[in-house]
Amino acid sequence: MKKRYLITSALPYINGIKHLGTLVGSMLPADVYARFLRQKGEEVLYICATDEHGTPAELAANEEGVSVQEYCDKYHDIQKNIYERFHLSFDHFGRTSSPQNKKYTQHFCEALSKNGLIEKRTLKQIYCHTDERFLPDRYIIGTCPHCGYGKARGDQCDKCTHLLDPVDLINPRSAVSGATDLELKETTHLYLKLPLLEKEITEWIDKKEAEGLWPSMVIAIARKWIKDGLKERCITRDLKWGVPVNYEGLEDKVFYVWFDAPIGYISATQEWVDKDPDHRSIDDWWKESDDVCYTQFMGKDNVAFHTISFPASILGTKEPWKKVDMLKGVNWLNYYGGKFSTSQHRGIFTDTALDEFESDYWRYWLMANIPENDDTSFSVESFAGVINKDLNDVLGNFINRVLKMTNKNFGLTVPEGGEVSEEEKTLFAEIEKAFTSYTEALNVLEFRKALGFLRELWVLGNNYIARTEPWKVIKEDQERGAVILRTALNLIYFFGLISAPIIPESAKKILAIFEKEDFFWPQDISDILSSFKGGETFKMTEPLFEKIPEERIEELMEKYGSAE
Repeated sequence: MKKRYLITSALPYINGIKHLGTLVGSMLPADVYARFLRQKGEEVLYICATDEHGTPAELAANEEGVSVQEYCDKYHDIQKNIYERFHLSFDHFGRTSSPQNKKYTQHFCEALSKNGLIEKRTLKQIYCHTDERFLPDRYIIGTCPHCGYGKARGDQCDKCTHLLDPVDLINPRSAVSGATDLELKETTHLYLKLPLLEKEITEWIDKKEAEGLWPSMVIAIARKWIKDGLKERCITRDLKWGVPVNYEGLEDKVFYVWFDAPIGYISATQEWVDKDPDHRSIDDWWKESDDVCYTQFMGKDNVAFHTISFPASILGTKEPWKKVDMLKGVNWLNYYGGKFSTSQHRGIFTDTALDEFESDYWRYWLMANIPENDDTSFSVESFAGVINKDLNDVLGNFINRVLKMTNKNFGLTVPEGGEVSEEEKTLFAEIEKAFTSYTEALNVLEFRKALGFLRELWVLGNNYIARTEPWKVIKEDQERGAVILRTALNLIYFFGLISAPIIPESAKKILAIFEKEDFFWPQDISDILSSFKGGETFKMTEPLFEKIPEERIEELMEKYGSAE
């Protein structure tokens, strides 16, 4: 039976607009992989959703003076629109506040409880009398005892990064109301008994390491958690917004966001199934099977939850849920070596990015610089340099020169006549070698390496034109000139096909030159570089890319901040 490919990217949190690091850390590489597989003719389901529960959503809604439901409705639509403008090809972009997620989250709790993996435990937490509620750690702010920062949270100081307990804070107060009438008070919560699953989780991770489908960074993070020993994990919270807890005596509580969010992959798939009766059933995608290859994409901060917590929840149900096969963890994308910051107006975020340049510029730079092996820094200078050199000078320049030369000498028709020489056969061999490497790199999710091979392919086209000098040859041997320009036109078509996973809108424009719309992944290089035999028509096009001038670079640095 032919494999099916299930792809999920870490769910973007609902509060506000995401920055470029969030995009390249999960959603964009997942989209590139999904597009690549679809071009190969594979059956793909790419699922994502907004992660809508937890403390930050309540805080953000409170700051905007709206209900949490209204806040989540607003930002789900805003984020969905932005991702559509980036041409992320989700099959479904759901929500963890959906009825489907409530159903599956409560089902997981019931199954884990039935198997003796849920424990009710009473503990002390801070209660605010003014707010009439228990306050999670992040709801409590005060002065850091280590560095004196006045707005440290109850779980960590953002300034000195020390991990904190709310009782450590000097002059603690509620982040909701600012009230200081806080006290430690008993409350009861549910805990997932992870230690009982440690052996099973360890064996599963051993198997994954042996398969070689996870990057070393992912294995290292999972191993660290195992080495430190798994501890019981609280899976409920004293909040009003979230999936209600279906456990006797705890109905006024909700599930912790990190319990229900990964289950959102399953529930968002159910949303997709429910949209259309012709869609495959949930079992076709989420029942354990070798017929489905499941790939997850995420930033490194999410790796532990996807290698330990979520798999433990799945294993603990004793039900045949599909577990991840390939897991792509990505490091941080920083802004000039520091963090993106909305409050400090530092960095380019996904909405403003699209106000400045079209999506393909961003998609190309981000995938060419994806922080796979180490953290990477974004800078306006680097962005402009890559766009100017790769997209404009290499790909764009090749297309413009070839179209203009052909139109000047043969009109808007692919030139006929002549046979390919050793020059073309050598080119085909070079192209085939680089294309094979490009395809293999995409197959194994080595995107930075893949983009290097893609650029190499574009350069081969430029080198071919530089070597053969058709502008000179045509004056003495028009038939030979026809062969060169026909080959170059076929290269343009080929470049459009293979660039589509990375720069889909530009690829559409390239194919439109030849009035083509169908994207597929080339198989035989000789065939694809002989797609046009001569006599076919083509259209001139405006330059696909524009150089980013020095004054524009300075303007962007002034607008969004830089190293200074």
